[in-house]
Amino acid sequence: MQPRSLNYDVVVIGAGHAGCEAAHACARMGLRTALITMNIDLIAQMSCNPAIGGIAKGHLVREVDALGGIMGEVADSAGIQFRLLNTSRGPAVWSPRAQMDKKQYRVRMRERLEREPNLRILQAEVAQLLYEDLPHGRRQLAGVQLADSRVIHTRAAVVTTGTFLNGLAHVGESRNPCGRSGEAPANLLGHHLRSLGLQWTRLKTGTPPRLDGRTIDWSQFEPQAGDANPTPFSFLSERIEREQVQCFIAYTTHETHRILRENVARSPLYSGQIEGIGPRYCPSIEDKVVKFPDKTRHQIFLEPEGLDTYEVYVNGMSTSMPVDVQTAMVASVPGLQDAEMIRPGYAIEYDAIDPRELDHTLEVKSIQGLFLAGQINGTSGYEEAAIQGILAGINAGCRLLGIEPLVIGRSEGYGGILVDDLVTKGADEPYRMFTSRAEYRLSLRIDNADERLTPHGRRVGLVCDRRWELLQKKLELKAALTMLLREVRLTPDEFPRLSANGDRPTLEQWLKRPEARLVDLMPVLQSRLPAEFPPAALTTVETEVKYEGYFRQQDKLVQRLQEGESRRIPADFEYSGVPSLSREIVDKLRRVRPVTLGQAARIPGVTPAAVAVLDLYITLGGRR
Repeated sequence: MQPRSLNYDVVVIGAGHAGCEAAHACARMGLRTALITMNIDLIAQMSCNPAIGGIAKGHLVREVDALGGIMGEVADSAGIQFRLLNTSRGPAVWSPRAQMDKKQYRVRMRERLEREPNLRILQAEVAQLLYEDLPHGRRQLAGVQLADSRVIHTRAAVVTTGTFLNGLAHVGESRNPCGRSGEAPANLLGHHLRSLGLQWTRLKTGTPPRLDGRTIDWSQFEPQAGDANPTPFSFLSERIEREQVQCFIAYTTHETHRILRENVARSPLYSGQIEGIGPRYCPSIEDKVVKFPDKTRHQIFLEPEGLDTYEVYVNGMSTSMPVDVQTAMVASVPGLQDAEMIRPGYAIEYDAIDPRELDHTLEVKSIQGLFLAGQINGTSGYEEAAIQGILAGINAGCRLLGIEPLVIGRSEGYGGILVDDLVTKGADEPYRMFTSRAEYRLSLRIDNADERLTPHGRRVGLVCDRRWELLQKKLELKAALTMLLREVRLTPDEFPRLSANGDRPTLEQWLKRPEARLVDLMPVLQSRLPAEFPPAALTTVETEVKYEGYFRQQDKLVQRLQEGESRRIPADFEYSGVPSLSREIVDKLRRVRPVTLGQAARIPGVTPAAVAVLDLYITLGGRR
């Protein structure tokens, strides 16, 4: 008997953080969606650190939420310790981070997905993609074939395979094919993708050992508590009221470093056993010791993996050393001398596609209907994966529904910066988001992500009525408060913090002073406002008032950027026809096929002079 064929509008392959967002987005847009995973019990598994957010990563979670995604809501429901990072600096770089209950995050994400009527979750392995030929050497996705021979007919697929494509784990000299420790790799799909003629690379990531908390001497470590007033990730979450757990800070010792230096030749990272390129900004502990020989100690964090487990994650001690070296390394830290290792750390290398094979919608340029998101595009991190997942899912839906795709500009969001960096510059190493990557980060804050991106989510049908109503209410209250600040003048008797020298500045003028805080004005303004003001909106208004001059300067820079982005390069433009371009620059431009002059200018090695010549030839071509 022949296996029965299935039909779905969209197929999402892989149920990690990118796959969950992509599948949810497509289903919410009204498309019949299949989410295929090799293990249905490990949906949204946190393979590495059981935490969401962090510097710049918290911005990405807020943007996923603002678009109508679910990572922020699930994190708020499963978080066990919340901290707002970078508060000693300006509001542009404030970033929320939360330790998760690893099991609860997985359970609650699955519950959210199973509530979507248009979404079905299938446990299966995808063996290959099916296509139809199109003119000019392009192809149209037609379906996917499963390892059990079933065929799913579909016109769009989002591949979010994480570290599973030809995955290979390393612990010392030992090598084991897997996607995660104890899970089979996706070798069938990995070999198939290698046959498509796309440029691909080999990357590497790692994870630290996990310890039994009952065998740790906690008195030896410095406790790290969460915030008294936790900052939620989701704009739908009013507050976090659960009791929070503590994390703990520890340090490596001279003995730790001696053990690692004496055994570094046994590290697969240094023996040449690992071919993949690892993340520069999240090095293994042996890499830290080798590259920073003058540093006498490295900070590590002991973080609980959940409320119903004793398993502890040793953040900062990622390693692929042999098990005996890991055991000695852990025991060299005071307080961990009797700690029992539940599972050792390991490195894993895997296949990734060169993201320059994609356009800004995350669709493969040569295969219509095929979208890629997450670590397959050369990124690292749950948050980077989630923003790609929701954007790829939205754009797969837009293609099928015949509506304008969603491309976020660099001045609109960190998600736009991430995608533009990937498709323009590629990923020679696992890509990680930083606030320093944002040219206009003062405008890209966590408090205004809803104002920047929720209208986009509403346009494509992803934003619910409640989220939209909350945004409209916030904008109304902001406008009312801003008007009051511009019009109201108080006397020192009404507000003693005003100077007593006879001046009566407007409250807006007073708020521009470095020491002034909007929260101090609220008691005298509350009766004049139409409703209780959300604390997050207070931050937005105060920031916009204090930094008004900087915003004006930034707006001018954004306008220049948009002028460059508005200069389109014809899709069939022949760069070899421009005589003053070097062969190297022609090769780079052909490789990326930039859509605009602005994107061309961001390609490494493409000079301003080359962009100016391109501008001239495009203008002349248009006139002809």
